[in-house]
Amino acid sequence: MNSNVQAEQKYNKWIIILSVVIPIVVAVLFGVKIPNVEPLTFLPPIYATINAFTALVLVASFLAITNGKRKLHEKLMKLAIMLSVAFLAMYVAYHMTSDSTKYGGEGVIKYVYYVILLLHIVLSIVVIPFVLITYVRAITNNIERHKTIARITFPLWLFVAVSGVVVFIMISPYYA
Repeated sequence: MNSNVQAEQKYNKWIIILSVVIPIVVAVLFGVKIPNVEPLTFLPPIYATINAFTALVLVASFLAITNGKRKLHEKLMKLAIMLSVAFLAMYVAYHMTSDSTKYGGEGVIKYVYYVILLLHIVLSIVVIPFVLITYVRAITNNIERHKTIARITFPLWLFVAVSGVVVFIMISPYYA
C-alpha cells in the first residue's frame, strides 16, 4: 500500500467521528435555548456574508490551483475551512438565542425557498466528510486522490455556500 494512502488512513476515524458528531451536535444545540440572553439577531447578515466570502474563496482557490499556484490554493482552502467553522459557530449561537424565523412568502416562491433550504441543509451535512477527506488527502500529499474527490467536494461546498446566501436573502424580509 502506498505510504500516502497509509498516512491518509490514520485520519479516517476522525473523519467518521466529525462527520457524525458535527451534525448531531448542531441539531441538539439548535433545540437548546439559552434563557435570559439577549437574542443575537445581528448575526444572520454576518454569517450570510461569511457564506458569500466562502464561495468567493472557493472560486479563488480553484482558480489558483488551475493556474499552478499551489501555496495560494492551500492558504485559500484553509481560509475556506475557517470561514465555514466561523459560519457554523455563529449559526448555532443565533439559533440558541433567537427563535427561528418563519418564511412569509406565498405561492410558488414559498416552494422554491423550501427546496433551496432543504438542499442547503442536506448538502451542508453531506459535504462535511467530503471536505475532511479532501483536506486529509492534500495534507498527506496524496494529490491524485485529492484531485479526484475535490472534483466532487468543490461543487457541493460551493452550492452550500451560495445557497446559504440565497436562503438569507429570501428570508431576510421576515426577520422580526
